[in-house]
Amino acid sequence: MVYLIIKYLCTAGVVVLVSEFAKRSDRLGALVASLPLVTLLTLFWLYFEHQSAQKISNHAWYTFWYVIPTLPMFLVFPWTMDRWGFWPAIGTSVVLTMASFGLFGLAVRRFGVQLF
Repeated sequence: MVYLIIKYLCTAGVVVLVSEFAKRSDRLGALVASLPLVTLLTLFWLYFEHQSAQKISNHAWYTFWYVIPTLPMFLVFPWTMDRWGFWPAIGTSVVLTMASFGLFGLAVRRFGVQLF
């Protein structure tokens, strides 16, 4: 139980850290957010929980492929936020990301990468 609490606190701490940096500096917050901190924590947790090397490697492999279709959101969100406001920008970003995942998943399937 103590391990689980530590796990939650460390993981939540990353989100708090990013938001605190972002309050102070747009660039610093974005830099820290762009670091693969959540992925690194996940790799640590999988390792500490004695998951197989294959499972840990697969996580890193699929994370790479899942990051790519999220990238358009980071361009569309600021543009739509300036024009339509926060909630429409979030909604547009979610729909765009879902569509990007679907199209990207179909595209990479031709190269033997199964994302879904």
